[in-house]
Amino acid sequence: MYRQGGLSLTRQETEHSGKEHSYSHVHGVVDPELISTDRGLYAVKWAFAGLMVTALFQILVVWVSGSVALLADTIHNFGDAATAIPLGFAFLLSRKKPNKSFTYGYGRAEDLAGLLIVFLIFLSAVVAAYESVSRLLSPQPVTFLWAVAAASIIGFLGNELVAKFRIRVGKEIGSAALVADGYHARADGFTSLAVLFGALGVWLGYPLADPIIGLLITFAILHIVWGAGKSVFSRMLDGVDPQIVDDIRQIVSQVKDVKDITEVRVRWLGHRLYAEVNIAVESGLSVKEGHEIAVNVRHRMLHGLNYLSNAVVHVDPLGASGEAFHRRPEHEPDIPPANSH
Repeated sequence: MYRQGGLSLTRQETEHSGKEHSYSHVHGVVDPELISTDRGLYAVKWAFAGLMVTALFQILVVWVSGSVALLADTIHNFGDAATAIPLGFAFLLSRKKPNKSFTYGYGRAEDLAGLLIVFLIFLSAVVAAYESVSRLLSPQPVTFLWAVAAASIIGFLGNELVAKFRIRVGKEIGSAALVADGYHARADGFTSLAVLFGALGVWLGYPLADPIIGLLITFAILHIVWGAGKSVFSRMLDGVDPQIVDDIRQIVSQVKDVKDITEVRVRWLGHRLYAEVNIAVESGLSVKEGHEIAVNVRHRMLHGLNYLSNAVVHVDPLGASGEAFHRRPEHEPDIPPANSH
């Protein structure tokens, strides 16, 4: 029978061959995460190659034309390509198994890589702003306008192809960082088109159009920094979309014999979700019966929630459930006063 302590169910307790339970498949951590991580590395590698080719072509045009708007866009594209390095390292690190020092594994490395990515994007904005202001104060002629226009179009096409690739793979594996990096590349593509308008302004007789467009690109980069920064810092603080919590409650509430759902906690570790759920069942049930309910809850959660990698289900008897109950004074340990001897 249940007492106040309750019962917790983790992954290891539900990885059975089907002899005890009605379903015979296994929910494992390593295989799905390795597959998704390999896909992420694949996307990072080819996106890096595509952006580097685009940026190298653009830097040659900057060298012969002197276009500061194209320089700003090229710097941004190099910065975007460089984000593949920390993200790729994070994907590699996340493949390592949990150990006694890192009991949840290394998924948080992806979030740390996100912080570095945001910093690199911000740094590219600073450099672009410096070059644009310098050119405003000391104007220099822009030559080979046709080459600048061609480079801006190639920059747009290269970034858009990379954006589509990153977003598609990111959605497949549930990596918000990779999806965000894809939208970042798409924004870079539109800033490349802005360079085209700068070249057009110079051709029409407005030489300051080039550095002004460079400043506009700088503000566009800062806008990306703001959006990406909010997303990354939210994850670092274990923030999730409230809809995920609502979805978990909806899924668990449909499981037979679950009488109450007292707590739901969920967070991202890299591109995988981890959840903790406290449920209440009838106090007259045996431990085995409560265990069966917990197994069913976890089974439904893993099937009903995308990107969920693990779930811990804690079972309490009805009337003595939830963390609030266990925090009651009679359940607190005896702690001596701070100044006691």
